[in-house]
Amino acid sequence: MSTIDERREHASAGVALRDEGEWRDGFARPRVFLQPIAAPSALGLAGFSVATCMVALIQAGWVGHWTDMGVVGLFAMTFGGIAQFAAGMWSYKARDVVATLAHGMWGAFWIAFGLVQIFILAGKIPAPVPGEANSALGLWFLGLAYMTGIAAAAATFESIGIAAVLWTLAVGSGLSCAGWFISGIGNGWLGAGGVLFVISAGLAAYMVLAMCLTAMTKRTILPTGHFKKDRNVPGRQPLEAVELPWAEPGIKQGQ
Repeated sequence: MSTIDERREHASAGVALRDEGEWRDGFARPRVFLQPIAAPSALGLAGFSVATCMVALIQAGWVGHWTDMGVVGLFAMTFGGIAQFAAGMWSYKARDVVATLAHGMWGAFWIAFGLVQIFILAGKIPAPVPGEANSALGLWFLGLAYMTGIAAAAATFESIGIAAVLWTLAVGSGLSCAGWFISGIGNGWLGAGGVLFVISAGLAAYMVLAMCLTAMTKRTILPTGHFKKDRNVPGRQPLEAVELPWAEPGIKQGQ
């Protein structure tokens, strides 16, 4: 096939060739486009950790009262909801399916949680009553429990750190689900769920710290629980600049 015929064939396939200099030994030279982005989960886990910690401390009965949920819920909606949901969408760019699912799901939850608090403050819907079951909130946490469990099961194959955040979160959601279905506020299952949420928030904060230190120093400072040995040895460079040889060059998969 002549060069002209080759150019016509590639042009019909949608390949733009500007001049003969783009050809070498009969093949088109590849173009490399680097698309580096920061780890979206640093923001996603930060929003999740803060929102979950605030609400979970009240749910566990350690700090404040349930009447404080209105004020707490507004901040949870912005940081835990909007910011985390945005991180979930950026996780598509990083090609991290688990992060996309987890941040997208919990970001949506915190947005909905904040909206519910707004409606309660405005008197449009009644607030949960202590000692009374709340099937609606029970159904919320039922969905969160099994979907978070799916994300946790997948994360277990890559990172112990992220898996620990998600497993404690999934179990906490299951306990909260049981608590809302049984008798709502004041139920022991709901309190136990709050304790698991606090633990999950703490683990998430640790992962945020580890990610930020890695980003700033380009070295592993705190282990993140990845199964790759070089990701957990302090002082070593955890990642190569280009880490996806079977797809687009220069685009790293995951975080």
